[in-house]
Amino acid sequence: MATDCPAPGVLEGEVVRLEPLTEEHRAGLWAAAQSPEIWPLMLVRLDSLAAVSHYIEAALASQSAGSEVAFAVRLQADGQVVGSSRYLEISRPNHRLEIGGTWYHPRVWGSRVNPEAKLLLLRYAFENWQARRVQLKTDALNLHSQAGIRKLGAVYEGTLRAYQVRPDGSSRDTTLFSITDEQWPAVQAGLLARLRP
Repeated sequence: MATDCPAPGVLEGEVVRLEPLTEEHRAGLWAAAQSPEIWPLMLVRLDSLAAVSHYIEAALASQSAGSEVAFAVRLQADGQVVGSSRYLEISRPNHRLEIGGTWYHPRVWGSRVNPEAKLLLLRYAFENWQARRVQLKTDALNLHSQAGIRKLGAVYEGTLRAYQVRPDGSSRDTTLFSITDEQWPAVQAGLLARLRP
């Protein structure tokens, strides 16, 4: 990865536009967060405007520290914000990072939104930052998310027991997947094939 890992600007596809997260996304994120089925297996809950503001402030603080880069995910068709995703655990010396913290309004679940967002994020990581490894993690109970990660072409590496604490205080086992730079061409080809109309 480049030594300074500059934050990308807008990452633009046909279906989505990933915009660096700012306070200007507050209302759009709040509107997208209004479906309770989003949150049971997430480590955050955006259940108030104050929670959304804190979410943005925390993301920007992590970005200033160089450990994260957060995005709002906006639909190209109607301009609506439908969720968020980010780069996490950026390790410059090890050419490694994570894509995570991803959530979407249910109306775009199963659509081209997530595959294209992942394509944009992975492409930038591997081709601009020269990452050697991108990892993805999810709750061991979130079988839907695990299936989506596998469909990307990511390799399951194991389950990290009692790895995190959920908002309700329970322990969360976390499944770990990765994509390496050697796998990237095949993963990219698979995503492009999925996104063909």
